[in-house]
Amino acid sequence: MNRLIFLLGCLIPLSLSAQISGVTPDHIYLDNIKTVKLSLQGSPQTFPVISLNGGEKVELSFDDLDADVKNYYYTLVLCNADWTPAILNPFDYLKGFTENRIAGYHYSTIPLQRYTHYDVVFPNDNIQPTKSGNYLLKVYLDSDTSRLAFTRRLLVVDNKAIIKGTIQQPVNPKIFRTYQKVNFDVQLSGLNISNPFEQVKVYVLQNDRWDNAVKKLKPTFLKGDVLEYNAENDCVFPAGKEWRWIDLRSFRLQTERVDHIHFADKSTDVYILPDQERVNARYVYHQDINGQYYPAMLEESYNPDYEGDYATVHFTFPAATPYAGSEMYIFGELTNYECNASNRMTYVPEHKAYEGSLFLKQGYYNYMYGLIDKGSNHLSMDNTEGNWWEAENDYTILVYFRPFGARADELIGVRTLNSIPGR
Repeated sequence: MNRLIFLLGCLIPLSLSAQISGVTPDHIYLDNIKTVKLSLQGSPQTFPVISLNGGEKVELSFDDLDADVKNYYYTLVLCNADWTPAILNPFDYLKGFTENRIAGYHYSTIPLQRYTHYDVVFPNDNIQPTKSGNYLLKVYLDSDTSRLAFTRRLLVVDNKAIIKGTIQQPVNPKIFRTYQKVNFDVQLSGLNISNPFEQVKVYVLQNDRWDNAVKKLKPTFLKGDVLEYNAENDCVFPAGKEWRWIDLRSFRLQTERVDHIHFADKSTDVYILPDQERVNARYVYHQDINGQYYPAMLEESYNPDYEGDYATVHFTFPAATPYAGSEMYIFGELTNYECNASNRMTYVPEHKAYEGSLFLKQGYYNYMYGLIDKGSNHLSMDNTEGNWWEAENDYTILVYFRPFGARADELIGVRTLNSIPGR
């Protein structure tokens, strides 16, 4: 009997590894799922990172446009720094149940577009992470992990490292005026680290984006228990510009960037004013939310969770000729920071413009336009938005550590820096 229990325990992590292989983090698999948000409870614009045993909670919410009630379940899978699955038994990193049903839901009430709004707050009595690290949140149907609805990333940190840093202009004259550089050091006192070049991994995110993260940085200098990361060509990012914005908190009041709204019996179409290329435009600072969005309504007495409506929002980007060899995409949290057919723009020769549309809930949105060269996976905004070293950006430094003999990377430090001093 003991041998059977041992074998079953070994099979569980192998099974989870098979389930997570091929799974894309931060991806929606079902067309009926919209407006997925994972953030700190009560703060929809926050990065989903909590302290181990720290008491913070995250809130997950989403809409199902089928407008019925389904059995959605969720689980957490511990991953390494590079989001490969940790070869551990779930009982080694979760307290409670490995899967839980999302019981909180509310039917939409007044919107033309019918939907069911779901939400859940965790950690809770049913599920609690017991190790620090990267966690992949998987939401799926009918307790069948192969029927994925969507995934999201969650970070759990056990603060053992002290991170200090600054954002500067690069020294390299080729990118001095268009890029930003992150210089920082990590203090690791109290940790038994014999080989920091192998045991410590550092990732840096710009505006919470994983698609252009600087990965697996190696320290430039080691001074006692302090690792310094300040090599001239490491950790540099295109600075971009402040994000474009659209206020969709009301479909009755035409806000500043809306050209016109068309109402039909069962649908609403919102047409945005044309967005001009900004590469050679003078830099102008305006406060943005760094690519994010949040559901909201102008009427304070209404609840956007289940009273906010949806509309097809039409975007236009004028261009005398198409960008040769490139595809254009609308980009930001409103597209899950992904580029696919749903957010690809189409060039219309008779209008001399790129056109595209997204189905969006009432709220406030940031976005940009980017290009991907055919045959490449790299999104660039150099030729649509331009870069200006003074742009305001957040940079989040993630420090991971793996003790010798351990089977997973621990997240031991998180620090967010802003490119504008004093913010």
